[in-house]
Amino acid sequence: MIKLVNRHCILFLILLLSFPLCAQKSEQGYGDYVEQLKQEAISEGFEVEFVEQTFADITFYKRAIKADKNQPESKITLDKYLRTRVPDWKVKQAIDLYTQHQQVLEKIGEEYGVQPRFIVALWGNESNFGKIMGNYSVISALSTLAYEGRRETFFKKQLFAALTILQQGHIQKSQFLGSWAGAMGQSQFIPTSFLTYAVDYDKDGKKDIWSNPKDVFASIANYLSKEGWDDSITWGRQVRIPADFDLSLAGLTKSKMKSLSAWQALGVRRYNGADLPNVDLQASLIMPDDEHGRIYLVYSNFHTLMRWNRSTYFGSAVSYLADRIKKGS
Repeated sequence: MIKLVNRHCILFLILLLSFPLCAQKSEQGYGDYVEQLKQEAISEGFEVEFVEQTFADITFYKRAIKADKNQPESKITLDKYLRTRVPDWKVKQAIDLYTQHQQVLEKIGEEYGVQPRFIVALWGNESNFGKIMGNYSVISALSTLAYEGRRETFFKKQLFAALTILQQGHIQKSQFLGSWAGAMGQSQFIPTSFLTYAVDYDKDGKKDIWSNPKDVFASIANYLSKEGWDDSITWGRQVRIPADFDLSLAGLTKSKMKSLSAWQALGVRRYNGADLPNVDLQASLIMPDDEHGRIYLVYSNFHTLMRWNRSTYFGSAVSYLADRIKKGS
């Protein structure tokens, strides 16, 4: 009986240990998959010589697959997140850089209808003002993730968009670097977002979101503008709710938006306890943690930030940094 139990345990351990190997594609098949990608690229209209040169030194990024499969699951509070993402040193840096680039930022802000402080806040949250852009080959990262297969259609679409960016001459192949997921430059655009929103602001023939601040600022502003940004209003405000508040009213769906007067009637107040502004604005009430954490009334601009990144934590961090820039400290 003991031998039988041990044999079953050994079999179970063998199956358990072998499962990850079975579940994950081997690197050996990557080369064949890349050949398929090359043929698809040619069928999409890319020249054979261009495709061969672009894929000549393709690299399998095992760590990109690991990163894609192991997104952070630990939950931190919004307060801790803000302390981490928007520390005082970053606020100071944001204010200094705003001052340094103020002339061009205000010009771009006026042209696109976006307050410059939000351009700087997105710049800071996405790439730490251009200091952290990723060092993965964009072509290799996207090819690897397409091969992994979990989101093959998405990553193939990004790959062919990346080929278009290279073909148009916006960046040299040796400098075509980004995150493990293919997000690129100081604005961290994915390739399809680049093709839709990137701007050659200084008219030098290149949409350079890697090293040209003017193109970076205009590209961020263009994204926000095209997605419905309204520079006549801000993003929202922190508020308080009464003890008997109906928590089901919270959420970002359009059906849950109400006028500020309606939220006022429901007992929502500014964080300092004062009445809400007496203006004609629609707002959503959100609780990124729960009713015991930070609570916000957010306007249409926050919804635009959600199209940039669907995380309410990210949107809150951008908004918080923008407010700190406006305050000057």
